[in-house]
Amino acid sequence: MNKIVLITGATSGFGEACARQFAAGGYRLIITGRRKEKLEALQQELKTEVLPLVFDVQDKDAVFTAIAGLPAAWKDIDILINNAGLALGRDFFHEASLDDWETMLDTNVKGLLYVSKAVVPLMVARKSGHIINLGSIAGKEVYEKGNVYCASKYAVDAISKAMRIDLLQHRIKVTAIHPGAADTEFSKVRFKGDIDQAQKIYEGYTPLRAEDVADTIYYCASLPAHVCINEVNITCLAQANSFYYNRSGNA
Repeated sequence: MNKIVLITGATSGFGEACARQFAAGGYRLIITGRRKEKLEALQQELKTEVLPLVFDVQDKDAVFTAIAGLPAAWKDIDILINNAGLALGRDFFHEASLDDWETMLDTNVKGLLYVSKAVVPLMVARKSGHIINLGSIAGKEVYEKGNVYCASKYAVDAISKAMRIDLLQHRIKVTAIHPGAADTEFSKVRFKGDIDQAQKIYEGYTPLRAEDVADTIYYCASLPAHVCINEVNITCLAQANSFYYNRSGNA
């Protein structure tokens, strides 16, 4: 039977690109997200076995109910891709919205923890599995007006390192992927639908595409059983780190 991959936040961006990539590789997919119609449309598009689960990772009870209720044929999850996450606002600390902070922490940190806590025991029981957490270069360097978003991604980095240590005895791989600027729904969500402001982020250079990150994730998941890539920092050519860009139009 083909391997099973569970992807959170599969309705757009990196998650959707991962779904397409792993489907092309013959995996069976559990795709999750809040938007039922988008999950079902993706299910119809992909030429593999797909089980859609509609829930918000912020909802602890919904997460545990969905995973506990998986049919027996879908419980042997080989790969968990903790992709669901977002940024909201880009404001100075003293001007930022508490609601934005809470949503980012509830999604990026607590949501990742809920899904992992529900899925990992299934891997521990089999002494096999691979957890891939989507962090960010914002979890490596704090930048102006990044405050709590950066903090949430620093948490993902720390959680990934802790998982790797604690799950070592169970032969479970843990990989953290830290992308830089990528042209997905990310900036549109961050700037709350302000398309002009979102597009300015990518002016003067070619950012990563969702498919670039999905390719990297697929590679990490395809290595021999004894090999684990612990973390990857991935940016476009025009980006050196969180601060330095070449916006000359030549990169």
